[in-house]
Amino acid sequence: MKMGFHPYHMVSASPWPLFLSVSIFSEMVGVYVWMVSSDYHSALLSLFGVLICLFCWFRDIVRESSYQGSHTILVTNGIRMGVIVFILSEVMFFFSLFFGVFFISLNPDVSLGSVFPPVGVQPLSFLGVPFLNTMILLSSGVSLTWAHHSLMEGNKFHSVEGMVVTVLLGVGFVALQFVEYFESPFSIADSVYGSLFYVATGFHGIHVMLGLIMLLTSTVRLSLNHFSNFHLLGFEASAWYWHFVDVVWMFLFVSIYWWMS
Repeated sequence: MKMGFHPYHMVSASPWPLFLSVSIFSEMVGVYVWMVSSDYHSALLSLFGVLICLFCWFRDIVRESSYQGSHTILVTNGIRMGVIVFILSEVMFFFSLFFGVFFISLNPDVSLGSVFPPVGVQPLSFLGVPFLNTMILLSSGVSLTWAHHSLMEGNKFHSVEGMVVTVLLGVGFVALQFVEYFESPFSIADSVYGSLFYVATGFHGIHVMLGLIMLLTSTVRLSLNHFSNFHLLGFEASAWYWHFVDVVWMFLFVSIYWWMS
């Protein structure tokens, strides 16, 4: 859609929303088949389709914003507001998980032995991998802020450096989270404690991986000179989301690892 003199975000006709919807539905069916029959091939193939649709859709958006000039100030303000509302919806989602954690821990059922954590469940120490992951995420927030300030000052080299450091720290966080899962003495089926632990930390891990995709995309665009100190909406959106992930982890660390232990 070419830039028009109107305050509306007029999008071009695109096949990617439809294709993405079909791919996501296929992914959900594939996950169900995986859980029932242990055959993960359909889920993996559908996930590949989701990633392809996302890549093509984001590519078109980048073309409209960086090359065609379709994203005017009014359009970028609307997108910025949409990102904020999206993050607020994520806050409500994690609030429900934290509510469940404190409700169960403060009112343990008789079936749990009237204690929490339940009898027979050995909780993880918060001074091990969780504390290291906390330091990693906090460090990634510092490096991301450094990259942001460098971009605002017109220092592209330091900005790219900061983004690369942030992405590497995020990858390290995900790797340590997988190590923690494999070495955990309990599973998701071990009472409500295991369910809350894996659902809360698992959804946070999914959000971290989504944030990594956004940061990696911003890093590539930054190296291609798509951003400037006054036109950096994509960079800002990924930075806001990553800082949100950092804050959620701090609450997870306190509630899941410290309080529940």
